[in-house]
Amino acid sequence: MNTLSAEFGEFITGAMQVMATLFVLSIGLLILWVIVAYVIDVTQTNQTIRRNYPVVGRFRYFFEHMGEFFRQYFFAMDREELPFNRAQRAWAYRASKNVDSTVAFGSTDNINGPGRVMFVNCPFPTLGEDAVPPQPVTIGEGCQHPYTTASIFNISGMSYGALSKPAVLALSAGAKKSGCWMNTGEGGLSPYHLEGGADIVFQIGTAKNGVRDLDGNLNDEKLAEIAAHSAVKMFEIKMSQGAKPGKGGILPGEKVSEEIARIRGIEVGQDAISPNRHVDVNSFDDLIDMVNRVRNVTGKPTGFKMVMGSPKQIDVLVAALKKRGVDAAPDFITVDGAEGGTGAAPMPLIDSVGMSLRESLPALVDALNKYGLRDRIKIVASGKLITPAAVAAALCTGADFITSARGFMFALGCIQALQCNKNTCPTGITTHDPKLQHGLHPPTKAIRVTSYVNNMVKEVGVIAHSCGVKSPRALNRGHARIVQGNGTSLGMDELFPDIQAEN
Repeated sequence: MNTLSAEFGEFITGAMQVMATLFVLSIGLLILWVIVAYVIDVTQTNQTIRRNYPVVGRFRYFFEHMGEFFRQYFFAMDREELPFNRAQRAWAYRASKNVDSTVAFGSTDNINGPGRVMFVNCPFPTLGEDAVPPQPVTIGEGCQHPYTTASIFNISGMSYGALSKPAVLALSAGAKKSGCWMNTGEGGLSPYHLEGGADIVFQIGTAKNGVRDLDGNLNDEKLAEIAAHSAVKMFEIKMSQGAKPGKGGILPGEKVSEEIARIRGIEVGQDAISPNRHVDVNSFDDLIDMVNRVRNVTGKPTGFKMVMGSPKQIDVLVAALKKRGVDAAPDFITVDGAEGGTGAAPMPLIDSVGMSLRESLPALVDALNKYGLRDRIKIVASGKLITPAAVAAALCTGADFITSARGFMFALGCIQALQCNKNTCPTGITTHDPKLQHGLHPPTKAIRVTSYVNNMVKEVGVIAHSCGVKSPRALNRGHARIVQGNGTSLGMDELFPDIQAEN
Protein backbone atom coordinates (compact mmCIF):
# COMPACT_ATOMS: atom_id res chain seq x y z
CA MET A 1 0.00 0.00 0.00
CA ASN A 2 2.82 2.37 0.88
CA THR A 3 4.45 1.58 -2.45
CA LEU A 4 1.24 2.43 -4.33
CA SER A 5 0.86 5.66 -2.39
CA ALA A 6 4.43 6.63 -3.18
CA GLU A 7 3.93 5.87 -6.90
CA PHE A 8 0.71 7.87 -6.95
CA GLY A 9 2.43 10.78 -5.27
CA GLU A 10 5.23 10.65 -7.81
CA PHE A 11 2.63 10.62 -10.61
CA ILE A 12 0.87 13.69 -9.19
CA THR A 13 4.18 15.48 -8.74
CA GLY A 14 5.20 14.67 -12.29
CA ALA A 15 1.84 15.80 -13.69
CA MET A 16 2.08 19.08 -11.82
CA GLN A 17 5.58 19.63 -13.18
CA VAL A 18 4.33 19.00 -16.72
CA MET A 19 1.46 21.41 -16.20
CA ALA A 20 3.81 24.03 -14.81
CA THR A 21 6.11 23.59 -17.78
CA LEU A 22 3.17 23.91 -20.21
CA PHE A 23 1.96 27.02 -18.39
CA VAL A 24 5.38 28.66 -18.59
CA LEU A 25 5.63 27.66 -22.25
CA SER A 26 2.18 29.11 -22.96
CA ILE A 27 3.12 32.38 -21.27
CA GLY A 28 6.30 32.48 -23.30
CA LEU A 29 4.44 31.86 -26.55
CA LEU A 30 1.89 34.53 -25.64
CA ILE A 31 4.65 37.06 -24.95
CA LEU A 32 6.34 36.10 -28.23
CA TRP A 33 3.03 36.52 -30.09
CA VAL A 34 2.49 39.96 -28.53
CA ILE A 35 5.98 41.05 -29.59
CA VAL A 36 5.55 39.78 -33.15
CA ALA A 37 2.03 41.24 -33.42
CA TYR A 38 3.29 44.59 -32.10
CA VAL A 39 6.04 44.75 -34.71
CA ILE A 40 3.63 43.77 -37.49
CA ASP A 41 0.99 46.27 -36.38
CA VAL A 42 3.25 49.31 -36.06
CA THR A 43 4.89 48.65 -39.43
CA GLN A 44 1.79 47.83 -41.52
CA THR A 45 -0.04 50.68 -43.26
CA ASN A 46 -3.43 49.20 -44.15
CA GLN A 47 -5.30 49.64 -40.85
CA THR A 48 -5.03 52.85 -38.86
CA ILE A 49 -6.41 51.40 -35.61
CA ARG A 50 -3.81 48.63 -35.49
CA ARG A 51 -1.02 51.03 -36.39
CA ASN A 52 -1.96 53.51 -33.65
CA TYR A 53 -2.96 50.88 -31.08
CA PRO A 54 -0.83 47.81 -31.80
CA VAL A 55 -2.08 44.45 -30.50
CA VAL A 56 -5.00 46.01 -28.57
CA GLY A 57 -6.46 47.37 -31.82
CA ARG A 58 -6.86 43.83 -33.11
CA PHE A 59 -9.75 43.27 -30.68
CA ARG A 60 -11.77 45.93 -32.51
CA TYR A 61 -12.01 43.73 -35.61
CA PHE A 62 -12.76 40.65 -33.51
CA PHE A 63 -15.61 42.42 -31.72
CA GLU A 64 -16.92 43.79 -35.02
CA HIS A 65 -17.17 40.25 -36.38
CA MET A 66 -18.68 38.80 -33.21
CA GLY A 67 -21.17 41.67 -32.96
CA GLU A 68 -23.36 40.10 -35.67
CA PHE A 69 -23.94 37.05 -33.48
CA PHE A 70 -24.26 38.89 -30.15
CA ARG A 71 -26.88 41.25 -31.58
CA GLN A 72 -28.89 38.33 -32.94
CA TYR A 73 -29.02 36.39 -29.68
CA PHE A 74 -28.74 38.97 -26.91
CA PHE A 75 -29.55 42.52 -27.94
CA ALA A 76 -31.97 42.72 -30.90
CA MET A 77 -35.70 42.79 -30.17
CA ASP A 78 -37.99 40.19 -31.74
CA ARG A 79 -39.02 42.47 -34.62
CA GLU A 80 -35.82 44.46 -35.19
CA GLU A 81 -33.48 42.36 -37.32
CA LEU A 82 -33.10 42.30 -41.08
CA PRO A 83 -33.42 40.61 -43.47
CA PHE A 84 -35.56 38.40 -41.20
CA ASN A 85 -36.31 39.16 -37.59
CA ARG A 86 -36.42 36.69 -34.73
CA ALA A 87 -40.21 36.39 -34.77
CA GLN A 88 -40.26 35.45 -38.46
CA ARG A 89 -37.47 32.92 -38.05
CA ALA A 90 -39.05 31.47 -34.93
CA TRP A 91 -42.32 30.80 -36.77
CA ALA A 92 -40.46 29.06 -39.59
CA TYR A 93 -38.48 26.96 -37.11
CA ARG A 94 -41.57 25.92 -35.17
CA ALA A 95 -43.52 25.15 -38.33
CA SER A 96 -40.71 22.99 -39.70
CA LYS A 97 -40.34 21.12 -36.40
CA ASN A 98 -44.12 20.65 -36.28
CA VAL A 99 -44.38 22.04 -32.76
CA ASP A 100 -46.87 24.46 -31.25
CA SER A 101 -46.69 27.79 -33.10
CA THR A 102 -49.18 29.68 -30.97
CA VAL A 103 -48.10 32.76 -28.99
CA ALA A 104 -49.43 34.39 -25.83
CA PHE A 105 -50.43 37.76 -24.41
CA GLY A 106 -50.41 39.85 -27.59
CA SER A 107 -48.63 40.70 -30.84
CA THR A 108 -45.07 41.99 -30.75
CA ASP A 109 -45.60 43.47 -34.20
CA ASN A 110 -46.57 47.07 -34.84
CA ILE A 111 -50.03 46.69 -36.35
CA ASN A 112 -50.17 50.44 -37.02
CA GLY A 113 -46.94 50.53 -39.02
CA PRO A 114 -47.23 51.93 -42.58
CA GLY A 115 -47.49 49.20 -45.18
CA ARG A 116 -48.72 46.61 -42.69
CA VAL A 117 -51.27 44.22 -44.22
CA MET A 118 -54.28 43.48 -42.02
CA PHE A 119 -56.85 40.93 -43.11
CA VAL A 120 -60.60 41.59 -43.08
CA ASN A 121 -62.17 39.12 -40.72
CA CYS A 122 -65.71 38.04 -41.50
CA PRO A 123 -68.41 38.19 -38.79
CA PHE A 124 -69.36 34.68 -39.88
CA PRO A 125 -66.05 32.82 -40.48
CA THR A 126 -65.83 29.52 -42.28
CA LEU A 127 -66.51 26.49 -40.10
CA GLY A 128 -63.93 23.74 -40.00
CA GLU A 129 -66.22 21.22 -41.62
CA ASP A 130 -66.89 23.61 -44.53
CA ALA A 131 -63.21 24.29 -45.29
CA VAL A 132 -61.66 22.77 -48.41
CA PRO A 133 -57.98 22.33 -49.33
CA PRO A 134 -56.44 24.35 -52.18
CA GLN A 135 -57.82 23.17 -55.49
CA PRO A 136 -55.57 22.03 -58.37
CA VAL A 137 -54.51 24.60 -60.96
CA THR A 138 -53.23 23.70 -64.43
CA ILE A 139 -50.28 25.57 -65.95
CA GLY A 140 -49.83 25.42 -69.71
CA GLU A 141 -53.16 23.92 -70.72
CA GLY A 142 -52.23 24.07 -74.39
CA CYS A 143 -48.87 22.32 -73.93
CA GLN A 144 -48.14 18.75 -74.88
CA HIS A 145 -47.46 18.05 -71.20
CA PRO A 146 -49.38 20.53 -69.01
CA TYR A 147 -48.68 20.62 -65.30
CA THR A 148 -51.46 20.41 -62.73
CA THR A 149 -50.77 20.97 -59.04
CA ALA A 150 -52.70 21.96 -55.94
CA SER A 151 -49.61 23.27 -54.14
CA ILE A 152 -49.69 26.98 -53.34
CA PHE A 153 -46.30 27.15 -51.57
CA ASN A 154 -43.19 25.91 -53.36
CA ILE A 155 -39.38 25.92 -53.28
CA SER A 156 -37.82 28.80 -55.20
CA GLY A 157 -34.65 28.59 -57.30
CA MET A 158 -31.57 27.49 -55.34
CA SER A 159 -28.76 25.88 -57.31
CA TYR A 160 -26.77 22.82 -56.45
CA GLY A 161 -23.44 24.49 -55.89
CA ALA A 162 -24.90 27.38 -54.03
CA LEU A 163 -26.51 24.68 -51.84
CA SER A 164 -24.77 21.58 -50.56
CA LYS A 165 -25.59 18.02 -51.60
CA PRO A 166 -27.37 17.12 -48.30
CA ALA A 167 -29.41 20.33 -48.51
CA VAL A 168 -30.62 19.52 -52.03
CA LEU A 169 -31.39 15.93 -51.05
CA ALA A 170 -33.44 17.10 -48.06
CA LEU A 171 -35.37 19.67 -50.11
CA SER A 172 -36.13 17.16 -52.86
CA ALA A 173 -37.40 14.48 -50.48
CA GLY A 174 -39.37 17.00 -48.42
CA ALA A 175 -40.95 18.52 -51.52
CA LYS A 176 -42.04 15.08 -52.69
CA LYS A 177 -43.76 14.29 -49.38
CA SER A 178 -45.53 17.64 -49.21
CA GLY A 179 -46.56 17.74 -52.88
CA CYS A 180 -44.84 21.02 -53.72
CA TRP A 181 -42.44 21.70 -56.58
CA MET A 182 -38.73 22.41 -56.39
CA ASN A 183 -36.91 24.89 -58.65
CA THR A 184 -33.37 23.89 -59.62
CA GLY A 185 -31.99 27.41 -59.72
CA GLU A 186 -29.63 28.30 -62.54
CA GLY A 187 -27.03 25.64 -61.67
CA GLY A 188 -28.48 22.84 -63.76
CA LEU A 189 -30.19 19.55 -62.90
CA SER A 190 -28.22 17.42 -60.46
CA PRO A 191 -28.87 13.77 -59.51
CA TYR A 192 -29.78 15.03 -56.04
CA HIS A 193 -32.71 17.07 -57.36
CA LEU A 194 -34.09 13.88 -58.90
CA GLU A 195 -33.30 11.48 -56.06
CA GLY A 196 -36.14 12.63 -53.81
CA GLY A 197 -38.76 12.29 -56.56
CA ALA A 198 -40.13 15.84 -56.31
CA ASP A 199 -41.73 17.77 -59.16
CA ILE A 200 -38.96 19.87 -60.72
CA VAL A 201 -38.98 23.29 -62.36
CA PHE A 202 -35.80 23.58 -64.43
CA GLN A 203 -34.45 27.11 -64.44
CA ILE A 204 -32.51 28.41 -67.43
CA GLY A 205 -30.20 31.12 -66.16
CA THR A 206 -28.27 33.62 -68.22
CA ALA A 207 -25.31 31.20 -68.44
CA LYS A 208 -27.70 28.45 -69.61
CA ASN A 209 -26.02 25.90 -67.33
CA GLY A 210 -26.99 22.35 -68.16
CA VAL A 211 -28.59 23.21 -71.52
CA ARG A 212 -25.69 24.99 -73.25
CA ASP A 213 -23.25 24.02 -75.93
CA LEU A 214 -19.49 24.56 -75.62
CA ASP A 215 -19.90 28.19 -76.66
CA GLY A 216 -22.58 28.90 -74.08
CA ASN A 217 -25.52 28.93 -76.52
CA LEU A 218 -28.89 27.31 -75.80
CA ASN A 219 -28.81 23.75 -77.12
CA ASP A 220 -32.04 22.05 -78.23
CA GLU A 221 -30.66 18.52 -77.76
CA LYS A 222 -29.76 19.19 -74.15
CA LEU A 223 -33.13 20.84 -73.59
CA ALA A 224 -34.79 17.66 -74.86
CA GLU A 225 -32.57 15.55 -72.57
CA ILE A 226 -33.68 17.54 -69.53
CA ALA A 227 -37.33 17.40 -70.62
CA ALA A 228 -37.09 13.62 -70.95
CA HIS A 229 -37.01 13.37 -67.16
CA SER A 230 -40.61 12.83 -66.10
CA ALA A 231 -39.92 14.70 -62.85
CA VAL A 232 -39.18 17.93 -64.77
CA LYS A 233 -42.58 19.55 -65.09
CA MET A 234 -41.81 23.11 -66.24
CA PHE A 235 -39.05 25.38 -67.54
CA GLU A 236 -38.37 28.85 -66.15
CA ILE A 237 -36.20 31.34 -68.02
CA LYS A 238 -34.46 33.50 -65.45
CA MET A 239 -34.16 37.10 -66.59
CA SER A 240 -33.29 38.57 -63.20
CA GLN A 241 -33.76 38.03 -59.47
CA GLY A 242 -34.75 40.36 -56.67
CA ALA A 243 -31.45 40.61 -54.83
CA LYS A 244 -29.41 41.56 -57.89
CA PRO A 245 -31.39 42.80 -60.91
CA GLY A 246 -28.97 43.38 -63.76
CA LYS A 247 -26.30 41.08 -62.34
CA GLY A 248 -25.70 37.44 -63.16
CA GLY A 249 -25.40 34.63 -60.66
CA ILE A 250 -22.20 34.36 -58.64
CA LEU A 251 -20.75 31.05 -57.43
CA PRO A 252 -17.32 31.43 -55.75
CA GLY A 253 -14.57 29.26 -57.20
CA GLU A 254 -14.01 27.35 -53.97
CA LYS A 255 -17.51 25.90 -54.40
CA VAL A 256 -16.96 24.76 -58.00
CA SER A 257 -16.03 21.09 -57.57
CA GLU A 258 -15.49 18.62 -60.41
CA GLU A 259 -19.08 17.40 -60.08
CA ILE A 260 -20.57 20.89 -60.12
CA ALA A 261 -18.38 21.87 -63.06
CA ARG A 262 -19.58 18.78 -64.96
CA ILE A 263 -23.26 19.50 -64.28
CA ARG A 264 -22.93 23.15 -65.27
CA GLY A 265 -20.41 22.77 -68.08
CA ILE A 266 -17.83 25.14 -66.54
CA GLU A 267 -14.23 24.99 -65.28
CA VAL A 268 -13.29 23.49 -61.93
CA GLY A 269 -12.25 25.95 -59.23
CA GLN A 270 -13.09 29.05 -61.26
CA ASP A 271 -15.64 31.66 -60.19
CA ALA A 272 -18.90 30.95 -62.04
CA ILE A 273 -20.23 34.38 -62.95
CA SER A 274 -23.24 34.38 -65.25
CA PRO A 275 -23.77 37.18 -67.78
CA ASN A 276 -25.91 40.10 -66.64
CA ARG A 277 -28.59 38.95 -69.07
CA HIS A 278 -29.20 36.41 -71.82
CA VAL A 279 -26.93 37.59 -74.62
CA ASP A 280 -29.50 36.45 -77.19
CA VAL A 281 -32.43 38.29 -75.57
CA ASN A 282 -32.40 41.99 -76.40
CA SER A 283 -36.11 42.77 -76.23
CA PHE A 284 -39.40 41.42 -74.97
CA ASP A 285 -40.00 40.02 -78.46
CA ASP A 286 -36.75 38.06 -78.14
CA LEU A 287 -37.90 36.81 -74.75
CA ILE A 288 -41.21 35.61 -76.20
CA ASP A 289 -39.27 33.86 -78.97
CA MET A 290 -37.12 32.07 -76.39
CA VAL A 291 -40.17 31.01 -74.38
CA ASN A 292 -41.74 29.49 -77.47
CA ARG A 293 -38.52 27.79 -78.52
CA VAL A 294 -38.13 26.08 -75.15
CA ARG A 295 -41.82 25.12 -75.04
CA ASN A 296 -41.76 23.71 -78.59
CA VAL A 297 -38.64 21.63 -77.91
CA THR A 298 -39.70 20.31 -74.50
CA GLY A 299 -43.47 20.17 -74.82
CA LYS A 300 -43.73 21.45 -71.26
CA PRO A 301 -45.03 24.69 -69.70
CA THR A 302 -42.50 27.50 -69.99
CA GLY A 303 -42.38 30.89 -68.36
CA PHE A 304 -39.88 33.42 -67.11
CA LYS A 305 -38.76 35.06 -63.90
CA MET A 306 -37.87 38.72 -63.59
CA VAL A 307 -37.77 41.75 -61.33
CA MET A 308 -39.90 44.64 -62.49
CA GLY A 309 -38.13 48.00 -62.56
CA SER A 310 -41.17 50.23 -63.09
CA PRO A 311 -44.88 50.04 -63.99
CA LYS A 312 -43.97 51.29 -67.47
CA GLN A 313 -41.82 48.20 -68.05
CA ILE A 314 -44.77 46.01 -67.13
CA ASP A 315 -47.00 47.85 -69.63
CA VAL A 316 -44.42 47.40 -72.39
CA LEU A 317 -44.04 43.69 -71.57
CA VAL A 318 -47.75 42.96 -71.52
CA ALA A 319 -48.38 45.00 -74.66
CA ALA A 320 -45.76 42.88 -76.43
CA LEU A 321 -47.45 39.71 -75.18
CA LYS A 322 -50.83 40.93 -76.38
CA LYS A 323 -49.42 41.82 -79.79
CA ARG A 324 -47.95 38.35 -80.27
CA GLY A 325 -51.20 36.65 -79.34
CA VAL A 326 -52.45 34.39 -76.58
CA ASP A 327 -50.89 31.24 -78.02
CA ALA A 328 -47.40 32.77 -77.94
CA ALA A 329 -47.70 33.98 -74.35
CA PRO A 330 -45.69 32.35 -71.55
CA ASP A 331 -47.51 29.84 -69.40
CA PHE A 332 -46.45 31.62 -66.21
CA ILE A 333 -44.52 34.64 -64.99
CA THR A 334 -42.55 34.58 -61.76
CA VAL A 335 -42.34 38.09 -60.38
CA ASP A 336 -39.57 38.58 -57.84
CA GLY A 337 -39.50 41.58 -55.53
CA ALA A 338 -36.44 43.67 -54.71
CA GLU A 339 -36.60 42.16 -51.22
CA GLY A 340 -35.54 38.78 -52.64
CA GLY A 341 -32.41 37.06 -51.39
CA THR A 342 -29.29 35.44 -52.78
CA GLY A 343 -26.02 33.87 -51.75
CA ALA A 344 -23.86 36.67 -53.08
CA ALA A 345 -24.69 40.09 -54.54
CA PRO A 346 -23.19 43.60 -54.64
CA MET A 347 -24.66 45.73 -51.84
CA PRO A 348 -25.85 48.54 -54.16
CA LEU A 349 -28.04 46.04 -56.02
CA ILE A 350 -29.29 44.13 -52.99
CA ASP A 351 -30.22 47.40 -51.25
CA SER A 352 -31.35 49.80 -53.94
CA VAL A 353 -32.49 48.31 -57.26
CA GLY A 354 -35.87 47.02 -58.41
CA MET A 355 -39.51 47.34 -57.37
CA SER A 356 -40.77 45.64 -54.24
CA LEU A 357 -43.16 42.73 -54.64
CA ARG A 358 -45.85 44.75 -52.87
CA GLU A 359 -45.72 47.26 -55.73
CA SER A 360 -44.89 45.07 -58.72
CA LEU A 361 -47.26 42.16 -58.08
CA PRO A 362 -50.52 44.15 -58.25
CA ALA A 363 -49.18 46.10 -61.23
CA LEU A 364 -48.49 42.89 -63.15
CA VAL A 365 -51.85 41.32 -62.23
CA ASP A 366 -53.68 44.46 -63.32
CA ALA A 367 -51.79 44.72 -66.60
CA LEU A 368 -52.58 41.11 -67.49
CA ASN A 369 -56.23 41.71 -66.63
CA LYS A 370 -56.28 44.85 -68.75
CA TYR A 371 -55.10 42.98 -71.84
CA GLY A 372 -57.21 39.87 -71.24
CA LEU A 373 -54.22 37.61 -70.50
CA ARG A 374 -54.78 36.85 -66.83
CA ASP A 375 -56.52 33.51 -67.36
CA ARG A 376 -53.84 32.42 -69.83
CA ILE A 377 -50.77 33.35 -67.74
CA LYS A 378 -50.37 32.08 -64.20
CA ILE A 379 -48.49 34.26 -61.72
CA VAL A 380 -45.89 33.06 -59.25
CA ALA A 381 -44.90 35.51 -56.49
CA SER A 382 -41.48 35.45 -54.87
CA GLY A 383 -39.64 37.67 -52.41
CA LYS A 384 -39.41 37.36 -48.61
CA LEU A 385 -42.62 35.31 -48.32
CA ILE A 386 -41.83 32.98 -45.41
CA THR A 387 -44.81 33.44 -43.06
CA PRO A 388 -48.54 32.74 -43.49
CA ALA A 389 -49.45 36.45 -43.45
CA ALA A 390 -46.99 37.24 -46.25
CA VAL A 391 -48.22 34.32 -48.35
CA ALA A 392 -51.88 35.19 -47.76
CA ALA A 393 -51.21 38.83 -48.74
CA ALA A 394 -49.70 37.69 -52.05
CA LEU A 395 -52.72 35.47 -52.71
CA CYS A 396 -55.03 38.41 -51.96
CA THR A 397 -53.10 40.52 -54.45
CA GLY A 398 -53.62 37.99 -57.21
CA ALA A 399 -50.80 35.44 -57.20
CA ASP A 400 -51.61 31.86 -58.16
CA PHE A 401 -48.54 30.36 -56.50
CA ILE A 402 -45.90 31.40 -54.00
CA THR A 403 -42.24 30.39 -53.99
CA SER A 404 -39.72 30.84 -51.21
CA ALA A 405 -36.02 30.08 -50.88
CA ARG A 406 -34.92 31.47 -47.53
CA GLY A 407 -37.99 30.10 -45.77
CA PHE A 408 -36.91 26.60 -46.78
CA MET A 409 -33.37 27.35 -45.68
CA PHE A 410 -34.76 28.10 -42.22
CA ALA A 411 -36.62 24.79 -42.40
CA LEU A 412 -33.27 23.11 -43.05
CA GLY A 413 -31.79 24.80 -39.99
CA CYS A 414 -30.34 28.06 -41.33
CA ILE A 415 -29.46 30.44 -38.45
CA GLN A 416 -29.02 33.56 -40.63
CA ALA A 417 -25.26 33.53 -40.04
CA LEU A 418 -24.85 35.56 -43.28
CA GLN A 419 -22.10 33.23 -44.53
CA CYS A 420 -23.86 32.18 -47.77
CA ASN A 421 -21.27 33.91 -49.96
CA LYS A 422 -18.45 31.95 -48.32
CA ASN A 423 -17.73 28.27 -47.88
CA THR A 424 -18.19 28.49 -44.11
CA CYS A 425 -21.95 28.03 -43.53
CA PRO A 426 -22.13 26.62 -39.97
CA THR A 427 -25.30 24.62 -40.71
CA GLY A 428 -23.96 22.83 -43.79
CA ILE A 429 -26.59 24.31 -46.13
CA THR A 430 -24.44 26.55 -48.36
CA THR A 431 -21.02 24.95 -47.95
CA HIS A 432 -19.10 22.12 -49.57
CA ASP A 433 -16.90 21.53 -46.54
CA PRO A 434 -17.59 17.88 -45.58
CA LYS A 435 -17.07 18.64 -41.90
CA LEU A 436 -19.79 21.30 -41.94
CA GLN A 437 -22.11 19.25 -44.16
CA HIS A 438 -21.89 16.37 -41.68
CA GLY A 439 -24.37 18.02 -39.33
CA LEU A 440 -27.12 18.23 -41.96
CA HIS A 441 -28.94 14.86 -41.98
CA PRO A 442 -31.11 14.76 -45.15
CA PRO A 443 -33.83 12.33 -43.93
CA THR A 444 -34.41 14.37 -40.76
CA LYS A 445 -34.38 17.70 -42.57
CA ALA A 446 -36.71 16.36 -45.29
CA ILE A 447 -39.34 15.82 -42.60
CA ARG A 448 -38.90 19.45 -41.52
CA VAL A 449 -39.32 20.67 -45.10
CA THR A 450 -42.57 18.72 -45.37
CA SER A 451 -43.81 20.04 -42.04
CA TYR A 452 -42.97 23.61 -43.05
CA VAL A 453 -45.06 23.34 -46.22
CA ASN A 454 -47.96 21.62 -44.48
CA ASN A 455 -48.08 24.10 -41.62
CA MET A 456 -47.78 27.03 -44.02
CA VAL A 457 -50.80 25.84 -46.01
CA LYS A 458 -52.68 25.11 -42.79
CA GLU A 459 -52.15 28.58 -41.32
CA VAL A 460 -52.82 30.40 -44.59
CA GLY A 461 -56.06 28.45 -44.46
CA VAL A 462 -56.67 29.79 -40.94
CA ILE A 463 -56.45 33.34 -42.34
CA ALA A 464 -58.73 32.43 -45.25
CA HIS A 465 -61.34 30.93 -42.94
CA SER A 466 -61.22 34.01 -40.71
CA CYS A 467 -61.98 36.06 -43.84
CA GLY A 468 -65.01 33.89 -44.53
CA VAL A 469 -63.76 31.89 -47.53
CA LYS A 470 -63.35 28.14 -47.73
CA SER A 471 -59.90 27.93 -49.31
CA PRO A 472 -56.74 30.06 -49.60
CA ARG A 473 -57.19 30.41 -53.36
CA ALA A 474 -60.50 32.21 -52.74
CA LEU A 475 -58.72 35.16 -51.09
CA ASN A 476 -58.91 38.41 -53.03
CA ARG A 477 -58.12 42.10 -52.56
CA GLY A 478 -61.32 42.68 -50.67
CA HIS A 479 -59.94 40.53 -47.87
CA ALA A 480 -56.94 42.74 -47.02
CA ARG A 481 -56.31 46.28 -45.83
CA ILE A 482 -53.01 48.18 -45.90
CA VAL A 483 -52.03 50.58 -43.12
CA GLN A 484 -51.20 54.08 -44.36
CA GLY A 485 -48.76 56.64 -43.02
CA ASN A 486 -51.33 58.20 -40.68
CA GLY A 487 -52.07 54.86 -39.00
CA THR A 488 -55.43 54.27 -40.68
CA SER A 489 -55.90 51.57 -43.30
CA LEU A 490 -57.31 51.37 -46.81
CA GLY A 491 -58.69 48.30 -48.50
CA MET A 492 -56.34 46.65 -50.97
CA ASP A 493 -59.23 46.76 -53.42
CA GLU A 494 -59.38 50.55 -52.92
CA LEU A 495 -55.65 51.03 -53.44
CA PHE A 496 -55.54 48.62 -56.39
CA PRO A 497 -59.03 48.48 -57.97
CA ASP A 498 -59.70 45.49 -60.19
CA ILE A 499 -59.17 46.33 -63.85
CA GLN A 500 -61.46 44.86 -66.47
CA ALA A 501 -60.15 43.52 -69.75
CA GLU A 502 -60.23 45.84 -72.76
CA ASN A 503 -62.51 44.84 -75.58
